[in-house]
Amino acid sequence: MTNIAFIGLGIMGFPMAKNLLKAGHTVVGTNRSPQSVERFAAEGGQGASSTAEAVKDADVVITMVPDSPDVEAVVTGEDGVFAHAKEGAIWIDASTIRPDVAQRLAEQAREAGLRPLDAPVSGGESGAVEGSLSIMVGGEADVVEEARPVLEAMGATIVHVGPAGSGQTVKAANQLIVAGTIQLVAESLVFLEAHGVDLEAAVEVLAGGLAGNRILDRKAAGMIKGEFEPGFRIDLHHKDLGIVTQAAREAGVILPVGATMAQLMGAARERGYGSLDHSALLKLAKDLSGRS
Repeated sequence: MTNIAFIGLGIMGFPMAKNLLKAGHTVVGTNRSPQSVERFAAEGGQGASSTAEAVKDADVVITMVPDSPDVEAVVTGEDGVFAHAKEGAIWIDASTIRPDVAQRLAEQAREAGLRPLDAPVSGGESGAVEGSLSIMVGGEADVVEEARPVLEAMGATIVHVGPAGSGQTVKAANQLIVAGTIQLVAESLVFLEAHGVDLEAAVEVLAGGLAGNRILDRKAAGMIKGEFEPGFRIDLHHKDLGIVTQAAREAGVILPVGATMAQLMGAARERGYGSLDHSALLKLAKDLSGRS
């Protein structure tokens, strides 16, 4: 049983924090919107009105916020994690941010006496609810092992992938694969529909063959029905593909499909689909074929 501060009770953070409660940990949650904090308290957690209040007694601090500037905002400064967490606490950043920012903040965390891990997650809202997330962890091996019981309360696959920043690099690759796969599934559905094929039957047989993938398993049914309630928003995936393209440029790596996906995700966002699930790439695919 561990005292945990959880910062960021959004679509992903709330169920992750709730699973920590189910595992028997003491969890203090805080969020920009007080409604989420009140909801978390109603589920058996403890609420805090500020980062400083949330982290002061925590053995483990977890941040789960949208982007690099958001992480920096909650960990640095007079009211941040680094200024108020107790020495020796483990800081786990489960957000998806730029690898270079993760490396820089890890160094600052160590200077503040904390033990940092970058541990972005994959699996979407359903994975967060089920506690079946895949968690890719960057940091010191001994800290990863100490934090493993906490990580196992939120995920089913926890892998140490290297030093600080490595988790974010692997997550960037994950987001590239997921975006490309969603796009191919979307284009396939448009193609099949144009030929009058039974889409449910087609997905069933495709999922059983070499084309089988998690997007077909988890997203295709909703795509066919035109249901795009956000489990992971296009806005966020657009941000993540920006991380991919920037990191690729810094490494001198050419990613033609990645660059195309960044453009397509941006186009979906410009068409007003940003608040929808990333499976709404289907709407863009239909728009491009004049089949909206």
